[in-house]
Amino acid sequence: MDYSHSDAELIRQPIGYWSWAAYEAVVTRTRAALAELGTTQPQWWVLAQVARADAPKTRAEVFGLLRNYLGTGPESMEAEIDATITAGWIVEAPDGRLSLTPEGRTFFERAAALQDDLWAQRHAGISDEEYLTTLKVLQRVIHNTGGRAWHH
Repeated sequence: MDYSHSDAELIRQPIGYWSWAAYEAVVTRTRAALAELGTTQPQWWVLAQVARADAPKTRAEVFGLLRNYLGTGPESMEAEIDATITAGWIVEAPDGRLSLTPEGRTFFERAAALQDDLWAQRHAGISDEEYLTTLKVLQRVIHNTGGRAWHH
C-alpha cells in the first residue's frame, strides 16, 4: 500500500482527521453492505444485542445500551427497535423482553456472516498486534483529551 505521506510527515498529521476519515470509511461501507441486506446499522445492533444475550433483554436494556451509540440518538434508536419488530425479526413480550423470531434468527445469521466478511475486509494486511496497538493508541487519545467512549 502507498501511504499518503512519508513517516516523517505522517508523525505530524492530525489524528482527528485520520480517525474521522477511518470512521467515515468503515461506517459508510458497513451501512451500504447492510442496506443491501435490507437493514440499517442500528437495526443490526438491536438484532445482535438480542441474539447474543445470555438471557433475554428488555427493550429498556437494549435501548439503554444503544441510545447514543455512534451518535444515533434516543428517538432514532426507539424507531430502530420498532423497525426490527415491524420487520418480524423480533417480538416483544408483555414484560418488555425481546426475542428473535425464527425469521429473525435466519436474518441475524445472514447479517452476522456479512459482518464477518466486512471485518476480514477491514483487517486485510493488518496483524492482530497492529490492530491492538491502534485501538490502544485511540483509547489513549480519547483519555488524553478528556473524551469518553460509549463503554466508559
